[in-house]
Amino acid sequence: MHPELSVPLSSVEFAFTARLIVAVVLGALMGINRSLFGKHAGMRTYALVSLGSCVFAIVGTLASYELSAFNGINPLQIAASVVVGIGFIGSGLAAFRGEHPIELTTASGIWVVAAVGMACGYGLFILAIACTLLGILIFSLLSHTERWLQDVWGEEPN
Repeated sequence: MHPELSVPLSSVEFAFTARLIVAVVLGALMGINRSLFGKHAGMRTYALVSLGSCVFAIVGTLASYELSAFNGINPLQIAASVVVGIGFIGSGLAAFRGEHPIELTTASGIWVVAAVGMACGYGLFILAIACTLLGILIFSLLSHTERWLQDVWGEEPN
């Protein structure tokens, strides 16, 4: 237990895990529209980007609080650098074939994995495990859901 916190850090991480779940659901809901209209970035991509953003925000917040006693250490700068660096790598991965980008979901998955690594680096293991499980769920379950929605109501990719 941290002396500054009135609850164990693991309890705080469980509370933040609810934020991860909401981020995934909301991201996926926004992606449904993209999937239905045959866009290449659909439910999984949107859910992964939302999940990664949520983890980066949570990790930055918790790490800032935890490391606030140390002058010269700014975990938000570390987080920002990782986000930008992984975004650069992801943009290279999301290459174009003709007019359409490919590997967007893989690129967003790598971005989420960077968030998982950052959470582990700050010792937020429950948060990292929850993010990993949600990412796996997004890759597997939403893939089937996207295909089903596309078959029922969707258009061909344009």
